[in-house]
Amino acid sequence: MLVHPQFDPVALNLGFLQIHWYGLTYLAAFGLFYGLATRRIRQAPYVAGGWTPREVEDLLFYGVMGVILGGRLGYVLFYKPTYYLANPGEILAVWKGGMAFHGGLLGVIVAMAVFAWVRKKRFFEVTDLVAPCVPTGLACGRIGNFINGELWGRAADASLPWAMAFPQSGSDTLARHPSQLYQFLMEGLLLFVILWCYGKTRSAHHRPDGSVVWGRVSGLFLIGYGAFRFIAEYFREPDSFLGLLALNLSMGQWLCVPMVVAGMVIWAMAGRSGSRS
Repeated sequence: MLVHPQFDPVALNLGFLQIHWYGLTYLAAFGLFYGLATRRIRQAPYVAGGWTPREVEDLLFYGVMGVILGGRLGYVLFYKPTYYLANPGEILAVWKGGMAFHGGLLGVIVAMAVFAWVRKKRFFEVTDLVAPCVPTGLACGRIGNFINGELWGRAADASLPWAMAFPQSGSDTLARHPSQLYQFLMEGLLLFVILWCYGKTRSAHHRPDGSVVWGRVSGLFLIGYGAFRFIAEYFREPDSFLGLLALNLSMGQWLCVPMVVAGMVIWAMAGRSGSRS
């Protein structure tokens, strides 16, 4: 059985300034997004739409705001509503931890809608551009979770070669799944490869008759992330203050259900609507 290395969460301590690994993973996530998005706008559908690197920079700003505000409010509303209702002053205390992916996703969706309205672009044109650039950021976040030794997995057979004890869980002898790494591989790298490869195909943005269609890449992102997260949750320890809910599913799994359904609806509707190129 392996034991979590117990990394120092502070990557660089300058005395007057502490730089945390988790902050660096966020920085890497935003940097990867910018690099991938500037490559993606060179593809034909986005060249035709007149996308520029400056617009990608603005899109990143909108996205960062959506992630931070949505992620925090999502955690407050989905996971600890009664606590924060009794302690409203704690809502803004983001330095104490507490971010939810599904809330961040909703925040980004709102931010992309505002961006599309301001820049007079189609909403799904914006989200189709963004979708393949997101999983690498999710992968960075999971690396940050692993470095911090948080969001550990459920109990595992100690004979599993990669089973690991997480002292932060209160036990340095209980073998657990390193579920952060499972999520890094599935929701991060694998989802990125699927979306990036699909996003470059003609069928992602065009019908056989040549008309442009938007929404398929976005729909696939929702389906893919929802499915991978649902699977990963079987290996991840449920939040202690929630436990398992109906049907022995975690909160994360229940939040993935409408996500997958929405992805399927968007995918189906995308095949019925579009604009001529």
